[in-house]
Amino acid sequence: MKIKAVLFDMDGVLIEAKDWHYEALNQALQLFGYEINRFEHLTSYDGLPTSMKLKKLTLEKGLPKQLHGFINEMKQQYTVSMIQNLCRPRFNHEYALSKLKSEGYRLAVGSNSIRMTIKMMMDYAKLTDYLEFMLSNQDVKNAKPDPEIYLTAMSRMGLSPSECLIVEDNENGIKAAKASGAHLLAVKTVDEVNYDNIKNRILEIEKGM
Repeated sequence: MKIKAVLFDMDGVLIEAKDWHYEALNQALQLFGYEINRFEHLTSYDGLPTSMKLKKLTLEKGLPKQLHGFINEMKQQYTVSMIQNLCRPRFNHEYALSKLKSEGYRLAVGSNSIRMTIKMMMDYAKLTDYLEFMLSNQDVKNAKPDPEIYLTAMSRMGLSPSECLIVEDNENGIKAAKASGAHLLAVKTVDEVNYDNIKNRILEIEKGM
């Protein structure tokens, strides 16, 4: 089976932004005396959209529901300033995406972040031009771990799951990728997202390994 498209998660895959989301949300929560500790973040909050994190906090820590809107807004503002200060192009990513695109692979991003954040991060990382499109949590009803975002991307491309490779890093994203029926390349860090690793995984799949 020939791989025709590579779909990327964003945070922790194309952008080293996991900590930015974590820190920005905590900055907003601390205004009201709440926070998510590192262990909670890594074991159950990582990779969820902010709205789901806030619902979880209401259930688990009694965060008042009426604060959700304001905290979400503050979190977005803190995130924007972190992107402006910290988001830079990475040579290995620019090289990987430009080479894959030149070889005829179709590339897209599917992220649990909101549209504005994805667009901004991809622009700052200079990756926008290589992507056919970007899907955010605003483009689907169900965020990851539900596979909807990847199924939506594949149907937009007119491809079957067996023709797509998904690059993911966290548990919720990996669940979504597997549930979509596509092939998976699981990475631990943004540095593992490079041309050789992606190409080797594609060749492995195509040889039926």
